[in-house]
Amino acid sequence: MIRNLRRSLRYAAVIIAIALIGIAAAPAGTANAAPVIGTNARAAALIDVTSGRLLYSSNGDTPMRIASLTKIMTAIVAIENGNLSDVVKTPKRAVGREGSSIYLQLGEEMTLHNMLYGLMLRSGNDAATAIAEHVGGSEAGFVHLMNDKAAFIGLANSSFRNPHGLDEDDHYSSANDLAKLSAYALKNEAFAEIVRTKMKQVPNPHDGWNYAWKNKNKMLTMYEGADGVKTGYTKKSFRCLVSSATRGGQQLAAVTINDGDDWADHRNLLDWGFRHYPLQTIAEQGEMIAGYPYALGRDFRYPLEESEQGIIHTKLTLVDPSSTDYALGERGTLAFQIDGNTVGSVPIYEPESVRMKLLR
Repeated sequence: MIRNLRRSLRYAAVIIAIALIGIAAAPAGTANAAPVIGTNARAAALIDVTSGRLLYSSNGDTPMRIASLTKIMTAIVAIENGNLSDVVKTPKRAVGREGSSIYLQLGEEMTLHNMLYGLMLRSGNDAATAIAEHVGGSEAGFVHLMNDKAAFIGLANSSFRNPHGLDEDDHYSSANDLAKLSAYALKNEAFAEIVRTKMKQVPNPHDGWNYAWKNKNKMLTMYEGADGVKTGYTKKSFRCLVSSATRGGQQLAAVTINDGDDWADHRNLLDWGFRHYPLQTIAEQGEMIAGYPYALGRDFRYPLEESEQGIIHTKLTLVDPSSTDYALGERGTLAFQIDGNTVGSVPIYEPESVRMKLLR
């Protein structure tokens, strides 16, 4: 059968179910599943940042008010669409913006990079407005970018109407969407560096001393390995929090919305995730595929609990040899599946090809 399949490569791509050397663990069902966990939140979620796997969700797809968790989207949109070295001039609409503030004055100038620290550490609503008008041309233009980014990431239960998160009709997200957004944003080094910063000093044009902004996210000092992300509160949304932490090379992000005991809940959620869903290397870059002269182009890592060991299967898709992709060195992809659903994939190449050597 394999011989016939190989012959057909001259005409079309082939999909083959295969066994990859090294993926193997105990059969499914031979270990205990992770214990049940809960929170005091109206909605909560926990995600593995590397893989994007949701490890926990409670009421996770319900659209809710999210207060300043909005600024996670504001920051990543500004980073991706702006220039961090740009000088932002504070517009009239930003001055005196209600709620939390970094107390910008009319016409005050600050780099976009520094203003993002004011946005994320001190949750400045004035900074959010100034950033939005600078990057988007107007607040409405920036909101359009926010919703475009939400669609790109696949946030199915989110709608943004402003860059700061003050209560407004049709401005909402969900715990699952915020987890996905945070996992996306944390892969951006500029974003990750800002949100893990505990204290930031920024030049102050009005006085002889610098601004000194302390991060409102207490998880950074309360939890080992904490490295983000954002707090939030309004009278209608109540307490909201996204936190992240990294241990043993694994990064998790937790989300709670409307939670009166969020610090404790986040410690428990993160502990639970690290303990029961460790990130595992399923396959390694350079590993050969059994029966084929091809090797994996990169590692594949995925969080699995004990009872899930051995449930990942693989499917190989080979490139048509007559295609442009084949001529450029592509040989196909190896998909990793759980219950028939693809949870990730890696490219495959000839082990001594130029493409493979560039990845080493």
